[in-house]
Amino acid sequence: MRAGVLALLAASGALADGDAWSPPAAAQPSGLQINGYADIGFAAAQGNGTSFAPGDTRIPADYGTDPFATAVNSRGDVASTDPGGRFVNGFLPRSMNIGGAPSAFLSTFDVDLKYVPAALPLLLFGRVQFLPRYGGSGNETRVVVEQAFARISPFASQEFALSVGKFDSVFGIEYLENEANLRTNITPSLIARYTTGQSLGVKAFYRVQIPGIWSAISLNAAATNGGTLVETLSPPDLSLSGRPIGSARLGYELNLPAFQLKIGGSGEYGTRNDQRGVAVRQWLLGADLRVVFGGLSLSAEGVKIQQDPGAADKSNGLGPFTLVSAFAARGAYGTLAYALPLSDGAFRRLTPYLRYEQRHAQFEGFPAYTVDRLTLGFRLELWDVLIVKAEGLLNGEVSGLPQVDNDVFTSSFVYSF
Repeated sequence: MRAGVLALLAASGALADGDAWSPPAAAQPSGLQINGYADIGFAAAQGNGTSFAPGDTRIPADYGTDPFATAVNSRGDVASTDPGGRFVNGFLPRSMNIGGAPSAFLSTFDVDLKYVPAALPLLLFGRVQFLPRYGGSGNETRVVVEQAFARISPFASQEFALSVGKFDSVFGIEYLENEANLRTNITPSLIARYTTGQSLGVKAFYRVQIPGIWSAISLNAAATNGGTLVETLSPPDLSLSGRPIGSARLGYELNLPAFQLKIGGSGEYGTRNDQRGVAVRQWLLGADLRVVFGGLSLSAEGVKIQQDPGAADKSNGLGPFTLVSAFAARGAYGTLAYALPLSDGAFRRLTPYLRYEQRHAQFEGFPAYTVDRLTLGFRLELWDVLIVKAEGLLNGEVSGLPQVDNDVFTSSFVYSF
């Protein structure tokens, strides 16, 4: 399958550039706006759709592999998480439960509600997602309130905003592409599980423009329940430990007429929210880079995470488990894309892309391991409301893990309203 995917997508590579700031609420049209999108996919994964190696009897089984590797959609849901009867301890994504059988599926039906009261510097936003799924074990059909927050921009002369509620992460840059209609490619990176989760709390954004040198400096900071890990690793809606988790990103932008450079550094510190001990800590450090020159764009991001061991009271988005094991990981990705304008008619723009990434991790009591992935694909925009994407994920076990046939071809048809 690897050779076939390479032959099919050899001309591909992607990056979507985004920004953490949108105009103050007072500058937006007043009233209620309803928007959204549907993401319909088709995917085929090698083997049984997992990264569990046949004959590997080590337990927990999810500590000796990367169950997130066989992603098939923008949510990071994988083809399967079936461990074949072996004990797992909750280091798992959610699953589409298609296994190794090629299948079409509905990834997400998203409805966004935005309300801007007239003459008030206030924005109210809610995002509800309908997730039809086949199967159980935490992967059944759900309705998810992914975001629900109020944002106030009290100073008309300053780029300052304060948000309260449930919102996207402030760590790094990949969270800017969480949604399928915004993401250039289809699947999240190997480090997205640590940086792109939503959480409940308060956050502040402040940016200072420096017009004389075409630059800006920004700070995005939050105190939340679950931190920035995805919800299957750290529950976002309640604080299990009773302590907030702090996260922040400091960024610099150079915005020349024909060239853009954005760099940033991120950090996070607090208790692990997959358990109840107040002294069980975690910390993350990250750095990111974006460069845009004409239609060519490059983005890169790296992260390092360390989690302390805790008691036998683990609980996350997939249910209660047993071990709160010590964990350490580091990883990075780089994405290259070229946006090619096509016409003013049906075929608006074609963006081939290429992403390479690597992740190194170690669980308590297990050997360290390294995995990598090469992703090749394209995004085709039709009019202003339809997007067609296709990509191949070439997963590799570099060291410390048995070799597994777990490459993936996936595709996505997104329509917005």
